[in-house]
Amino acid sequence: MVDFLKEARKIEPDIIKTRREIHQRPELAYKEKATAKLVAERLRGLGIEVRTGVGGTGVLGILRGPVTGRVVALRADMDALPIEEMADIDFRSKENGVMHACGHDTHVAMLLGTAKLLANHKDKLVGTVKFLFQPAEEHGGRGGAEPMIQDGVMENPKVDFVFGLHIDGDENSGVLAFRGGPVMAAPDTFEIKIIGRGGHGAYPHQTVDPIYVAAQLIIAIQGISGRMIDPVQPFVITVGSIHSGTKENIIPDQAVLQGTIRTLDEATRKRAKAKVAEVARGVSRAFGARAEVEFEKDAYPVTVNDEKVTEEAKKILSKMPGTRVKIKALQLGGEDFSRFLHEARGTFYFLGTKNPAKGCIYPNHSPRFKVDEDVLKFGTASLAQLAIEFTNPKN
Repeated sequence: MVDFLKEARKIEPDIIKTRREIHQRPELAYKEKATAKLVAERLRGLGIEVRTGVGGTGVLGILRGPVTGRVVALRADMDALPIEEMADIDFRSKENGVMHACGHDTHVAMLLGTAKLLANHKDKLVGTVKFLFQPAEEHGGRGGAEPMIQDGVMENPKVDFVFGLHIDGDENSGVLAFRGGPVMAAPDTFEIKIIGRGGHGAYPHQTVDPIYVAAQLIIAIQGISGRMIDPVQPFVITVGSIHSGTKENIIPDQAVLQGTIRTLDEATRKRAKAKVAEVARGVSRAFGARAEVEFEKDAYPVTVNDEKVTEEAKKILSKMPGTRVKIKALQLGGEDFSRFLHEARGTFYFLGTKNPAKGCIYPNHSPRFKVDEDVLKFGTASLAQLAIEFTNPKN
């Protein structure tokens, strides 16, 4: 049995160097050209078959073993977030207003490390490994997984198992966290346009003030969670954006609210969306305004891990030296990896990076988010181990 962790320690400096290089030049969804070029060059240098421009800016690598077996896909997302970095590190983002605040730079670096480990042991590979470098995971319903699937990454040869790994600022450094069944939510984005009647701020009685209506509505929709959804069902509704008005003494014609609903089953999801529309229209009507409600089409589905595959993966990685494995709590974040799980059995798991001694205390999506780079070798080795084990039909 190959000791992938021992080998990952040897290439750890290269993994960290790659991560920092990507971190300094973050790219937003569907603009990951430099990252994709780096990935393709590194894969070709390892003798791995490469397809570029997959699903937009995605990259597919294929490593075939000498013996025909099962096919395992490993995925890393490449895009950054529109956040100005505030982390106290020497290799901060050089792009104004763009930052790898969710760890996708580490995902790319770890999967490239995994590709190197597996290429070094190609002779022991019973089957085929596909490396999926995905664009636009942070792009909501228009994420990059579906275009990659449409471009055939899960076929020819057909993928039997798919695995994804995500850095987690809430889990302690080095911990691998697993959960079978639903693990991450369906993230439904909504926009509510409140249409009133504008006028002078000194004469509000002559207007229908959409800002006032918006304030009432923000409070009212919280009642969906407290009074209209089964309290034992995980559910979150958040209004994260409100835009209206141009001057302090002008009552505008319109106000626009944008927000998100997070659910973990389709029945709750359907009811929640219907209630948001119903409450928005009802509250607006009560104050003489009108509401137009739109939900983003094709939002990510619930991320549902295969129970048996998750349990087997947890068992395999618990034997890896120095590894700590735990059960992951339900998450209400959304994840485009859910699309791949509709195509093949697999699991999406987490690698903790919380380390107060190194100042790694901020959650994913924070402008101060930092990664404990000591954990990257564990992620690299874990993906390699799962690929070797699950390609082999004897296991």
